[in-house]
Amino acid sequence: MVRLTADLIWKSPHFFNALRERELDLRGNKIAVIENVGATEDQFDCIDLSDNEIVKLENFPYLNRLGTLLLNNNRITRISSNIGEFLPNLHSLVLTNNRLVNLVEIDPLASFPKLTFLSLLDNNITKKPNYRLYVIHKLKSLRLLDFKKVKLKERNEASRMFASEEAEAEARKESVKTFVPGEIPAPEVSKEEQPPKKVAPTPEQIIAIKAAIVNSQTLEEVARLEQALKSGQLPADLEIIDTDPVTVNTNTNVDKMITESEKEAKDGTSDVNEQKNDGPADMEQE
Repeated sequence: MVRLTADLIWKSPHFFNALRERELDLRGNKIAVIENVGATEDQFDCIDLSDNEIVKLENFPYLNRLGTLLLNNNRITRISSNIGEFLPNLHSLVLTNNRLVNLVEIDPLASFPKLTFLSLLDNNITKKPNYRLYVIHKLKSLRLLDFKKVKLKERNEASRMFASEEAEAEARKESVKTFVPGEIPAPEVSKEEQPPKKVAPTPEQIIAIKAAIVNSQTLEEVARLEQALKSGQLPADLEIIDTDPVTVNTNTNVDKMITESEKEAKDGTSDVNEQKNDGPADMEQE
């Protein structure tokens, strides 16, 4: 990032352009903040600040001579509310390829009393509903918008559409809600999709989980139950038998609280034992 200093201003190229205007060239210096512009001593008709990293259009001193301001290819998202008071004779403003998104963000441009040419091409704001009519309505002296002539028909239509402050407010509100390609809206999550809230397990539930860990048959089951103990989220298959913690001994409760998986494991073991016991008897009968 480079600071816009008085030294940089006077070391930068300045010349008479094709329109015979005295121009100061500050392009491509990675300038992020407009400052120290008073060092120009109001000696320029045109200042070119294109291809920098400027975020906000602000901090101009009173420059009576300045008529053209070039700011394409920056990162401008905001414009100072009273900027026109300091640049009373600005007639051309180029803001192509910046980051203006909503209609309300260009309202400060109405403070320029003589603005006749404006470019907002390659800003997301141009994709908003009624963008062109809104800008024409706000900037009464505008003659060219985005390199297209402002027609009388458009001006009359803009006047009808935004005849009241309520209509303006509604347009600004709608521009904020409208999705623009490149913007990522926040996803809406239904109640069914929302993750369950964590609830601290009761003492009985903790005892049940610990008992299940002791009786687990596999390492995977142990890990699953330990995670449940840490998170406070009980496994769906954990069976808890209601008991009175005051009258019933804790060890008895642990013996009663077993998981469905333990039951299946025990049933499986019993079947295997029965098969083993039946084996020799069948052989003897033969």
